[in-house]
Amino acid sequence: QVQLVESGGGLVQAGGSLRLSCAASQRIFNNYAVAWFRQAPGKERDFVGGISWAGSNGHYGDSVMGRFTISRDNGKNMVTLQMNSLKPEDTAIYYCAADSDAGPFQVGRISSQYEYWGQGTQVTVSS
Repeated sequence: QVQLVESGGGLVQAGGSLRLSCAASQRIFNNYAVAWFRQAPGKERDFVGGISWAGSNGHYGDSVMGRFTISRDNGKNMVTLQMNSLKPEDTAIYYCAADSDAGPFQVGRISSQYEYWGQGTQVTVSS
């Protein structure tokens, strides 16, 4: 059973930055795509960004393009999401997810494609 644990959430003012981390319980990153999703109250879970297991470039949702950066360290079983220029509309619970069926350069944007999920970490951006 793969376990994912997020950390790094918190309260920040608009324009500030946060860095989220996703740690895996086993060495999965050589074969799994990893993504971040977020869900605000009353809204659907949306794709934020993801990274394939063979590539180094991130894939991003339109609302975070140019502000967020995803990276991975396979040696440490870790994926991080650097969030800059945060806006109040970025407020949500952020989830890390892993997909074992993705091709080497594929990143799914649909939550149902991911079978492993973390418990989530709250990010709150004040105006």
